[in-house]
Amino acid sequence: QVQLVESGGGLVQAGGSLRLSCAASGRTISILGMGWFRQNPGKEREFVASSAWSGGGTSYADSVKGRFTISRDNAKNTVYLQMNSLKPEDTAAYFCAARALSSGVWDYWGQGTQVTVSS
Repeated sequence: QVQLVESGGGLVQAGGSLRLSCAASGRTISILGMGWFRQNPGKEREFVASSAWSGGGTSYADSVKGRFTISRDNAKNTVYLQMNSLKPEDTAAYFCAARALSSGVWDYWGQGTQVTVSS
């Protein structure tokens, strides 16, 4: 099992920045990749960004390209999401997820952290 704990959400004005962190614990050797998703009430969860757990390889949703950066610190088992030039439409609950080696799907999820961008 893998446990994920997010932190770093909050309230920020449009144009501002936030950095989210996701600390992984447990059987981290079984992780293939890490990602961030976001969701608003009544809407589907949407992909934001992902990174391979080892080696290169990142991917971003078109809506955040050039503004958000995903990075990781394998020594700390932590993945980050640096969010710059935030817009009100970035407001959502942000969830960290881990893709399992065994299944290749997003098997593990954090509890979420709220990001609110005011105009």
